[in-house]
Amino acid sequence: MIDVTSLFCNIDDFWIEFKPEWEKFLISEKRCLPKRTPMLSESEVMTIIIFFHISGYRNFKQFYLGYVCKYLKPFFPLLPSYNRMVELKKTVLFPLYCYLMKQNREITGIGFIDSSPIRVCHLKRSSRHRVFKGFAKKGKTSTGYFFGFKLHLLINDKGEILCFMLTPGNVDDRVPVETLIDHCNFVGKLCGDRGYISSDLSQRLVSKGVQLITRLKKNMKNKLMSVYDKLLLRKRGIIETIIDQLKNVSQIEHTRHRSPINFLVNLLGGLIAYAHQPKKPSLNLEIKESLAYAL
Repeated sequence: MIDVTSLFCNIDDFWIEFKPEWEKFLISEKRCLPKRTPMLSESEVMTIIIFFHISGYRNFKQFYLGYVCKYLKPFFPLLPSYNRMVELKKTVLFPLYCYLMKQNREITGIGFIDSSPIRVCHLKRSSRHRVFKGFAKKGKTSTGYFFGFKLHLLINDKGEILCFMLTPGNVDDRVPVETLIDHCNFVGKLCGDRGYISSDLSQRLVSKGVQLITRLKKNMKNKLMSVYDKLLLRKRGIIETIIDQLKNVSQIEHTRHRSPINFLVNLLGGLIAYAHQPKKPSLNLEIKESLAYAL
């Protein structure tokens, strides 16, 4: 596990480069703003958020009051109250996203795509849910119905997250595929489950240099598939393993959110925590470039 000092140094180096560029695009306000500076810098706030997802705690309040305020006081001598910390989390949403996009990602020619539900409340309470009213929707997966969002992930064979997208729960899995591919400039073989079967989508992806590989449904005619493609489909469980780690280790899913912005901050913090894992689930494939990009 990465220590808090190394994590802060990494984030602070990013913030020193990012802040001047970000301020160029900020819209100045005519009204007088308070001159009081926060007790914690943006780098320190980001460090605490990300370290929560690395620490193993399941509740941020318990983590902040029971661990940060007791054991990390020498690293953060000017810690604010818990309520103030929750307010500061909202100010680093965009920096967290940019920091996540700066993490190492490599287009290896092999990709795996899948979606997972992010539940925001129990299905029985969806009719009176207010925090995500107008955003979260009722959806269905192979395990049943849920109320919330869908997290769409595109990873490589090294277990690195190439791109992600958050949609309402009722969005079809095939809708964000092209957006994910275009965003990370992916080319090569892309493995997905039966939910991505679409002849039109496959044809559009071929024009982008991507071969979509899926298993066949029971009512579909059999078609020829290379041995290499069959072996890749057998390894599709790697993305299920990553989703399991994101939910049960990085804590990207819980139903206690009281703000959409803090929900996104929690999601980004979990994804960054996974990106900092020294050892990720991978296939350890060593193949020739011609084979990796073959269609």
